[in-house]
Amino acid sequence: MESIMLQRTLVLAIACAVALPAFAADERTALTLYRADGDQLFSTGGDAVSGDGYAVVHERRAFDLKGGTQDLTIDGLPAALDSEALSLRFPGKETRVVSQRLLLGQGFDGAVAGLVGRNVSVIGESGQPIASGTLVRGGDALVVREANGQATLVRQYAALRAADSTDFARGSTLQVRVTGGNAGKANAQLDYPTSGLGWRGAYVATIQPGNACRMTFDSAASIANRSGRDWKDVTLKLIAGEARRAKAPPRPQVQDRMFAFKAAAAPEAAPSQATLGDLRTYTLPAAVDLPDGSVTQTPLYDRRTLDCERQALYDSQAGGWFPPRPNVEKETVPPANGVPVVSNLRFKAFDSLPAGYVRVLTTDRDGNAELLGEGRIDDTPKNQDSTVSLGNAFDLTAAREQTTFTVDQAAHRMDEGFRIVLSNAGDTPRTVTVHEHPNRWRAWKLTSSSVKPTKFSPELLEFKVDVPANGSATLDYAVQYTWVDADLTR
Repeated sequence: MESIMLQRTLVLAIACAVALPAFAADERTALTLYRADGDQLFSTGGDAVSGDGYAVVHERRAFDLKGGTQDLTIDGLPAALDSEALSLRFPGKETRVVSQRLLLGQGFDGAVAGLVGRNVSVIGESGQPIASGTLVRGGDALVVREANGQATLVRQYAALRAADSTDFARGSTLQVRVTGGNAGKANAQLDYPTSGLGWRGAYVATIQPGNACRMTFDSAASIANRSGRDWKDVTLKLIAGEARRAKAPPRPQVQDRMFAFKAAAAPEAAPSQATLGDLRTYTLPAAVDLPDGSVTQTPLYDRRTLDCERQALYDSQAGGWFPPRPNVEKETVPPANGVPVVSNLRFKAFDSLPAGYVRVLTTDRDGNAELLGEGRIDDTPKNQDSTVSLGNAFDLTAAREQTTFTVDQAAHRMDEGFRIVLSNAGDTPRTVTVHEHPNRWRAWKLTSSSVKPTKFSPELLEFKVDVPANGSATLDYAVQYTWVDADLTR
């Protein structure tokens, strides 16, 4: 029995190594890929077939119909499918689908299921032929209908040999019963969602030398295929935005096989852009190949030169929250020493930028482009600001301390002051943006500051502090909170 399983494994390995046949010109497949938020799909390690990502496949299939009721088999479908969302439609009303069955067998069983309805030879353990004819049923127990009309049941066998040149199927097989219509060739539309396919934005911002912040900006779509099958000469549409799905993406059974990531050639022209409900679409101008186990990059926009802003940000604490009543406890102020000064790159979106990662580079004195940092941006509409966090600023540090704190319960008043010392160990002067969040109570006002604030809102005080090279600068400010009796009973 072990030798039988070994031979079956060998046969399956050979079947999985065979590439799927290319579609005919009149059967071009269209793929609609949705944004993949996770990194697993784009990883160079992990499982060969991924359950991440979401795509809708639109195939055109041609069938030779006999007229009346007929059973059809479609194999070579991806390993992960949503059976409830799979649809086969014939144009017009003459031919209609009576029932459809999706065989989800993986590995050897999936390959056997794909041979149902075809001529096969069943090979025994010693290599002798056991039966030959049309495979009626797959699985461990095979049913083969021979040319004389007799049926043979085979329970133990070593291998199956296809009588024609058809490749072994990988993944799932769809069995459909149709009725009606006339005999002859008929076209059908096959639509289904699958996983293992997805995309995201991939951007490179190269900061130009000089005091002014200018950068070249390259925009691309990064497309990953770990669906378990090749997609050749397909029309590709990319969906930007977030389409809510009630169900988790269809997940394949993990196949233990080696694979290599390879970058496919990208078309030169940029895709056409349009809207789809509340989503945005990018349709590539030419058909592409997406080999299994590959990551393809294709341009979204032509290279642009943009104005930008380098920001050094010190934010002592998260804002946006107020207590249910005035907070008069002095010891609740969290220590802020050791909070880093963060380096950010800010720019305005020249067009709609789908969510993805931005790599920020600059040219060093040796002429090489070096990485300053990498950050993620969310979906950004045209003319909206985008901020990429590059990490901590090496030469900039900050120290923050509470300098005053008094409470007058009778007057319903509380005063608090802070001192922030910013130090610059670099050889060039820097401007540090300081964000403070007075959040002891909703009603407050700024009573004094050594630097005039640049922004003022109920949840934020912003200061821009100039810090000299190899020196330091100090920001002192004070706020006053007030309340009424009703605020104490909330």
